[in-house]
Amino acid sequence: MYVRYFSRLLSAMAGPRPVVLSGPSGAGKSTLLKKLMKEYDGVFGFSVSHTTRNPRPGEENGRDYHYVTRDVMQAGIDNGDFIESAVFSGNMYGTSKAAVQDVQAKNLICILDIEMQGVRNIKRTDLNPIYISIQPPSMAVLEKRLRDRKTESEENLMKRLHAAKAAIEFSKEPGQFDVLIVNDNLEDAYGQLKNALLEEINKVKKVNTSS
Repeated sequence: MYVRYFSRLLSAMAGPRPVVLSGPSGAGKSTLLKKLMKEYDGVFGFSVSHTTRNPRPGEENGRDYHYVTRDVMQAGIDNGDFIESAVFSGNMYGTSKAAVQDVQAKNLICILDIEMQGVRNIKRTDLNPIYISIQPPSMAVLEKRLRDRKTESEENLMKRLHAAKAAIEFSKEPGQFDVLIVNDNLEDAYGQLKNALLEEINKVKKVNTSS
């Protein structure tokens, strides 16, 4: 019930369409997002997700994720504070209502970086985002990228690769994504991402210039 109520609330807000960005860990979503937000400063707002996993080196609480305990996260889900939540590699992830509202209230394009389960949950609302999937050129390239990070145990790496295979298959299902970008060459992938979002970018810039 809360999802239906909240999705109606979002639809009533005259903000730009949100963007759901999904794809396997190691596909390059974070790099593409950083480039996008640097070039279009004051156009995008990042919906900061909650997670029960530990921060990686260089990550900051409140900027990359809201790092919380399992008990706190579960209590928020039970209380209806989240639009979507999912369990991935043994950790919980979720997007809170407040995170999206904070971004939309500033007339910014809200970016939701979420996993496959989260995409399925968003599909059940009428949030009406632009769905974009970022893919690696191959599983072999993805495995090399993940190994080069040196942040995962072998067990976690295998879990991520298994999840990546499922996510890639999911992205190929008709109607799941509006845009599918294979990140083989970073500049080419970034060009495709910008092109997919140009209409919304121009709307936000026009409103912000006239206000």
